[in-house]
Amino acid sequence: MSKQRVAVITGASSGIGRATALRFADDGWSVVLASRRGDALEELADECRARGGSALAVPTDVADENAVESLALAAVERFNRIDVWVNNAAVSVFSPFLDMPMDDFRRVIDVNVMGYVYGSRAALEVMTRQEKGVLINVASIVGEVPQPYTAPYGMSKAAVRALSVSLRQELWLQGLKKVRVCTVLPATIDTPFFRHSANYTGRKVVAMPPVYPADQVAVAIRDLAKAPADEVIVGGAGKMMVRQHRVTPGPVELQMAVQVEKTHLSREEQAEDTTAAIYEPFADPSDPDIGGGWEGRKRKNRRRLLTWTAALAGGAVLASKTLGGKSGLLAGTAAAKALKQKARSR
Repeated sequence: MSKQRVAVITGASSGIGRATALRFADDGWSVVLASRRGDALEELADECRARGGSALAVPTDVADENAVESLALAAVERFNRIDVWVNNAAVSVFSPFLDMPMDDFRRVIDVNVMGYVYGSRAALEVMTRQEKGVLINVASIVGEVPQPYTAPYGMSKAAVRALSVSLRQELWLQGLKKVRVCTVLPATIDTPFFRHSANYTGRKVVAMPPVYPADQVAVAIRDLAKAPADEVIVGGAGKMMVRQHRVTPGPVELQMAVQVEKTHLSREEQAEDTTAAIYEPFADPSDPDIGGGWEGRKRKNRRRLLTWTAALAGGAVLASKTLGGKSGLLAGTAAAKALKQKARSR
């Protein structure tokens, strides 16, 4: 029986999943790596071993319930337990709602919702027997503030948050205080995710700034494994957006729509319709492993943070006038001050 702690990570072959696996390996964990790309998993397993961790690669499509059950079984057979399970694998499609192929819509829900359901069941069946463990569900700030052209993705991330809350309630009722369920809400993260998304907009999908490194999410996940918390937001702009949305939802939602139209879909580069990697993984060896090449300079991110500050504050003022009250204005002013302070400190 291994004395190392054991983490299962889905979507491990690239982006957040890969960065998370390496963080755990650096800390000497045993990692069970899952994604559809077996070759990429084996390469990552070798890198994790070189960093001091043990590793097991298990090719898995999380939309397949039997495959996820087999993943959990493989982890237990190899390492005898599961200390942390990270539900991270996800796909997306960009398209006007009326143009979106329903098969693609269903595929996003199958992977992002049912994949998390299967993973949560597999993890909690082991953890409830152990009477300890941490389940970490990677959602998104769009689970709080959805955006246009990605309806199924926003729906799926809202569902992930609801799933985590429901599971926490059940575990509390069962008295399983050492089995924890955490949710991570990243802002825009520098990964290959946007190139892997299906696209029917006619415009190239690019990362909406400010963009944060995948390792920032990996550190948050590693920290949750050590000190579980119900919900963590990663990225300063995301934190302010979520907080302000709870005060003045309408203006924030409109600003999200404006930012998506301005910065998430390229105005210079067109794109042909594609299902990209939502059904089959990319086989391009030149595709980046963790970063997607989106992260701009900190100065650029500061400017974008200040843009969001002005937008959120302006939206709060509008809401205050519309509602005839001061709460929106006060919240907007506070948001502006806090976000400017954060922007200057970066």
